[in-house]
This record gives sequence, C-alpha cells and structure tokens, in this order.
Amino acid sequence: MVVVTFLPVVAWPLLLFLVLAALVAVWWPSDGRMPVGRSGRAGAVTGSPGSVGAGTVPTGRSVRSALSRPAGTRWRLTVAVALLGTAALRPGLPGGEVDTTAANLNVYFVVDTTTSIVAEDYGDERPRVLGVRDDIVDIARALPGARYSVLTFDQSTRVRLPLTTDTTALGAAVETLAPEPSEYSRGTTVSEARERLAALLEQASTAQPERGRVVFYLGDGEQTAADPPAPFEIREGLVNGGAVLGYGTSEGGRMRATAARFGSSTEYLKDPTTGEDARSVADDGTLRAIAEQLRVPYVHREAGDGIGAVVDGIDLDRYGTNAEIEQQRVRAREELYWPLLLGVAGLAVWEIGAAVAGITSSRRRREAAP
Repeated sequence: MVVVTFLPVVAWPLLLFLVLAALVAVWWPSDGRMPVGRSGRAGAVTGSPGSVGAGTVPTGRSVRSALSRPAGTRWRLTVAVALLGTAALRPGLPGGEVDTTAANLNVYFVVDTTTSIVAEDYGDERPRVLGVRDDIVDIARALPGARYSVLTFDQSTRVRLPLTTDTTALGAAVETLAPEPSEYSRGTTVSEARERLAALLEQASTAQPERGRVVFYLGDGEQTAADPPAPFEIREGLVNGGAVLGYGTSEGGRMRATAARFGSSTEYLKDPTTGEDARSVADDGTLRAIAEQLRVPYVHREAGDGIGAVVDGIDLDRYGTNAEIEQQRVRAREELYWPLLLGVAGLAVWEIGAAVAGITSSRRRREAAP
C-alpha cells in the first residue's frame, strides 16, 4: 500500500493561517468593504440603482462589477493558493533506503602547480592538471562530510582554500587551479610544501585531536631545482591516511606556455639547449619516496581510473562523525511538490495571458468608441 507522507516547510498551524489569509485576500472585495445591497442597509443610497455620481453611494452590484476582480481571476488565484499550500506540505512517496556517511576528517590536497603540471601526456594528450582536478572532486565525493583544504606549490606554497566543508568552494578552488606563469619559472623542489603542510597538521592536531588528518599529494615528481629535494618528513602520527598520486609518463609531454596576464598560450615551451619543444618527464621514483616519507601508498593515475584504490586505505571505521563513522539507513523520498509548482506556473501564464487579452480588448473598445 502506497502511503503519501508530508514534511511541511513550516508548522501546520502557520501554514493553515497563511492559506486562509490568502483566500480571504482573494475573495475580499477590491475596495476593502463588504458589498452593500440595494436596500441600503449599510448606508443610504440615493440616485438610481447602479448610478455613481455626486451625492450618491454605489450599490453592492456596482461595487462588485466595477471594483472586484473578475470571477475567472478569483478562481484561478484560489486554485493557485491551494496548489501552493499543498506544495508547502511537501508531499512525497517512500523510496528505497540509502547509506549516508559523514567523515570526521581533515583532508589536505597538496597540488603541484609548477609549469610541468600542464604537460600534455595525461590520457589522450591532455594536460596533467585535468586529471588532478577530476581526482580531487572524486575524492571529496568519496569522503562526504569531511573538511577540505587545498595547498598549491611552485616556487612558494600557498593555502588556496582553508579547511571547509563547503564543496562549492572546493570546486571553485579546483576549477581555477593553474600553473605558475612560465616566464617566472626558476626551478622548484618537490618538497616545497613540507613546512607549510607540517604546520597546518600540527595546528589541527592540537585544536581537534579527534579528527583524522588525511593528505593527498598530487604531482608529477619532476625536480627542477638544482639541488636534490629535501626529505618530505612529517612527524609520525600527524598523517592518518591518504596517498601520493602521480601524473604523467616516462616519455613526457609538451607544455604550452602560460603568461601572468593572458593565461595559456598556443605556443609550446622550447628547450633552450636544442630549440625543440621542451618535454616534462614524470618521476615515479621521487613520488614513491615522498609516499614512503608520508607513510601513505603511491598510486600512479591514468585517465579513466576509478578513485576506489585511492581512498580504500583510509580508516573510516575510526574517523567518522563524533570520532567514529556515522553510517545510518535513511529512507529516501520521491518528492511530489514539483508538479504542483508546475501547475502554479501554468496558472500564472494563464493569468498573464488573460490580462494581456483584457488590455487589448479594452484598447480596441476605446479606439472604436466615437
């Protein structure tokens, strides 16, 4: 047996009051007074019935005809009020059951934004940064309810997004990920973000020790600084999971030039020693070393890879809402209010059409009058 359920947007008494008030407003005479009869019970009437002039009071019939809304309009408004009132009850049918998961995690995305991140060897010769963007979005979907932060590094480290549960803000930060201007590139170390990340993890551990701290490092491992990279060492216990995600190939990919003022270019960067197109080659060995230092797995990413292997190692049984995972069965609902709102929209279109037709008819009568 199908049972319709209701989830009113406001309390029942208030909703009933609003509906009744709207109906009274629809049917109350437009002049704000109750109609008077021909007998003049509400006041003396002089002059002939239906006449309006000096020293006269209009009869009830003339008030209704001259000042009231047309009957068709009143009935359309009545139906609209009824539909809106019913929609405000939020009727719905029971659906299937779904699992909801809220993770009590701080998730830190550490993103390489050096020029090599736009090397075109991801999937079908697409820039690596596109894979980075897709993976961040997929990880956030796999860890609902977490707090997310985005750090980027090239010649310096920047916190692009402080910790937040706002996935819209995360999406905006990810969508605007872009490499440093190529004219400013001077060589970067893959461990540039270590100190800033360590400080953020220490702060989070002190402020909310019950929350898990997960780190995802996304880059290609290419070390362009003259000196070898410093160890990516983070105090043990600060990182409770995550992964190092690698992008790019050993064959490498060409990179389009990027400018500070005009964005990307159609021209490819050149190798100054050969004059040929410069190629960025991913370094899996460097990325594996970073993963070992962070005590997280290394995962090489290809276009079309699922995100399961990236997040499977996170201990969700330990880190969930209120210090443990919150998994509950909730009953889904198929909402039925939207067809009612479509009906209201249809009545609004009808009313506008009737008003336009009335104005047109009135104008024609005036033009035809002698």
